[in-house]
Amino acid sequence: METKELLKLVVKAADSKKAQDIVALDVSQVSGIADYFVIMQGMNSRQLGAIVDAIDEAAHLAGVEVGAGKEGMPDSGWVLLDLGDVVISVFDEDTRLRYNLEKLWNDAPLVDLSAWIKPE
Repeated sequence: METKELLKLVVKAADSKKAQDIVALDVSQVSGIADYFVIMQGMNSRQLGAIVDAIDEAAHLAGVEVGAGKEGMPDSGWVLLDLGDVVISVFDEDTRLRYNLEKLWNDAPLVDLSAWIKPE
């Protein structure tokens, strides 16, 4: 699966569970870790779990396994999913503000996700 298609799959799966403030950073030129970092948040641990499950299931159906690339628990306020070229952080609001990954990777350009997110 092409990396951009994997990014689309992740964003659409997260959006289907009402993930908030989904941001994708193109880190391909500033990091050797991945091509895209995707950051989003949910309102509570239950929603974080639903978002993570939706991404995990969509990836699995597309033949991409998360496997050991899953760290954290919804109750902790942060779950990280490593799909290889796409790394996803699902936060609660407080934890997202505390870690402020967007600022850490501020030299990475934002990806326009508007075509993949349903307007509210």
